[in-house]
Order: sequence, then structure tokens, then C-alpha cells
Amino acid sequence: MTPIRTLLLAAGVAGLAACASTPQESATTATTGATSAAQAPTAMATASTVHNARVNLSAASGSLVSGTLDVMAMGDGLHLTGEIGGLTPNGTHAIHIHEKGDCSAADATSAGGHFNPHGNPHGRAGHGAHHGGDMDNIVADAEGVARVDVHAMGVVLGGGAPNDALGKAVIVHGGADDYTSQPTGDAGNRIACGIIRAQ
Repeated sequence: MTPIRTLLLAAGVAGLAACASTPQESATTATTGATSAAQAPTAMATASTVHNARVNLSAASGSLVSGTLDVMAMGDGLHLTGEIGGLTPNGTHAIHIHEKGDCSAADATSAGGHFNPHGNPHGRAGHGAHHGGDMDNIVADAEGVARVDVHAMGVVLGGGAPNDALGKAVIVHGGADDYTSQPTGDAGNRIACGIIRAQ
């Protein structure tokens, strides 16, 4: 090989080396690209953007249960108050927020499972790990009417965060929640369903 050819070949190799990124730069670029391509997890909201909502409960699973609940952003979650009629006289019934705002199925299974944005096991609100939609049982009087005063923790109204309960369904069950059985508390049939709608 002539000295000129050797010189040109060496210059070409050096030029290619200058254009190529170092292994460290390549790794950094790959990591940065992967980070921007992957979606960052959406943060849970700590405050509601909607203050009041209402739930009009309609019968499901052949029951005669109905009622109206007011939903208010309060403290660490949502407070639900109102009256539900057509329940078992002196009976204890579970009430939960469910993951979908769909009461179209006759047995309300269209509402999906419990609203659980934090990925926790089922439990009792205020007593360790629980679903965002878990609330205390309600108790009917001798006429089958329950005066509701329950609280859901770790959820908000409005804003679109994963823990936003606006537009989700509230379900009343035929039996009591035992706060232990997974994933529903062994609460029985869904006997009423209604959607949380802003007021």
C-alpha cells in the first residue's frame, strides 16, 4: 500500500470514529429515549375539583331498592348521605363505589369491580388497606329504609386523576360486607346501582 493510500485510509477511520457516539453516549441516548417513550405514572389527586355530586339509585337484580344520595368532597375523601328504600327490614347492606359508570346490566355487573385506584386488597375504610370504593355497611330500619352517612377515603370528585370517582357507579348489595373476603367482602347480589354525577 502506498504512503498516500495509507494516509487516506487512516484519515477515513479517524473521521468515522469522531462521528460515532461513545458507548456511554449511546447508552444515555437509549435510556433517554426509553424514558420519554414510556408514559410517566399519573399521580393521585389530593383535592376535588367538583364539590358536590348526586347519585340516583335504581333497582337491580329484581329488587325494589331505590334512593338518592348526595356526594360531597370532604377531608380525605368523599362523604355520602341520603336515603335508600326497599331494603330488607332491619337488614345490613354493603355499599361501594365501583370502577365503571355503567348500570345497564339487569344485575348491575356492568359496573365492574370495586373502584380500586391504589391497587389495595379489599378491606374497611379507616382500618388498614382497602379499596377506594370501600365504605361502611348501611343498616335499614323496620320499614326497610336506610339513612346513609358513609365515607370513602382516598378518592376525589373531578379532575380525571386515577382516584377520581366522578362518573363511577355506586352499588348497594343484598348482604353485609364482612370487610375481609376478597375481593368483594362476600356482600351478595347487586340490588341497586346509580352513577355519581356532578351537581
